[in-house]
Amino acid sequence: MDINQVIEDLGRSFEAFKAENDKRLKEIETKGGADPLLTEKVEKINAEISQIAALKKQIEHVETVAGRGGFGGGHSGLDQAKAEYKAGFEKWFRKGIEGNLAQLAVQASASTLDDTAGGFLVPEEMAATIDRIAGVTSAMRRLASVMSIGTDTYKKLVNQGGANSGWVGEKSARVETATPILAEIAINTKEIYAMPAATQTLLDDSSVDIAAWLGNEVAIEFAEEEGQAFIKGNGVDKPKGLEAYSTVANASYAWGKIGYIASGAASTFTNADKLFDLQHALKPIYRNGASFLMNDNTLLNIRKFKDGEGNYLWRPGLLEGAPDTLLGKPVEIDDNVADIGQNTYPIYFANFKRAYLIIDRLGIRVLRDPYSSKPYILFYTTKRVGGGIVMYEAIKALKVANS
Repeated sequence: MDINQVIEDLGRSFEAFKAENDKRLKEIETKGGADPLLTEKVEKINAEISQIAALKKQIEHVETVAGRGGFGGGHSGLDQAKAEYKAGFEKWFRKGIEGNLAQLAVQASASTLDDTAGGFLVPEEMAATIDRIAGVTSAMRRLASVMSIGTDTYKKLVNQGGANSGWVGEKSARVETATPILAEIAINTKEIYAMPAATQTLLDDSSVDIAAWLGNEVAIEFAEEEGQAFIKGNGVDKPKGLEAYSTVANASYAWGKIGYIASGAASTFTNADKLFDLQHALKPIYRNGASFLMNDNTLLNIRKFKDGEGNYLWRPGLLEGAPDTLLGKPVEIDDNVADIGQNTYPIYFANFKRAYLIIDRLGIRVLRDPYSSKPYILFYTTKRVGGGIVMYEAIKALKVANS
């Protein structure tokens, strides 16, 4: 689909939304309530805007990956060892003939993971296909920092009080800086799996791209499980998600907790001023590069908010590559984030690159099982992923509460 047409549709829908919603607001002001048919029309256009905006993001992401050569395919650019491993892996994947695949894996540097569970690491192009689909599906993967490691655990020391440094002249005395308060952050990777099944007839069909088949079968499963864990995970056998961390009113913020701004009402969020408070709760050093994160139901509500001069706070990105914005900052949608409700956290505002780190242990492993579910062949596919907050100052939340 043409990106320019999608952008035009987005702009046209937003203008229609503003016009109809302004009518609705005027009726509420003058009559004490709006015509239900008009309200229904506004909600319909509002939902259409969300769909078009999501489509725009998907197209832009695919174009970005394609521009970086992220789709793979063929042996172009592969050294001989990797090309041979890829050919051997495909033969094993289709026929179960292992041959010298284990030796080829070593030569292609595709044996870095512990292989006690059996199976083989997928070739680079297949892993790229899986990662590409995951990047489209998971908002947190797009927002957070992502690092690949070769071990199970990543550790990092973080200075809770910021940098200790200063300027001096060439011959000036060096003033002693404050002693840094260091905190160790440890993120463990956890195993996630999917087990797609195929018939031998499908595998015998040489026209079937097995990289694309496996990628499509497992990537969405991985991305959905990861996406949920990055928000709701408790850190036990899965990443630690945002909701697993303790929170505190931002005025009493302390390291190790997420500071929050209260919505000002026990179970609703209608006060647009609180969005300004949330944005400015984040230190200026983190605001550059910060984004809002919420689910689609919350955005449908916020899209109706205006400032004191009657301007809508949400704006569509009407240029290719331009994000939809709220108060001038990008908005990302993740339906794992809580709905608006009593004591929930429906909105996060953060510099996610600084705040949250996703750890991928190198490699995606496949174990071929032709016995457990005859006549189908199962492909037990695993990867190891971890995630957690590494800079608490760089994230704030909105809590639905009076205070």
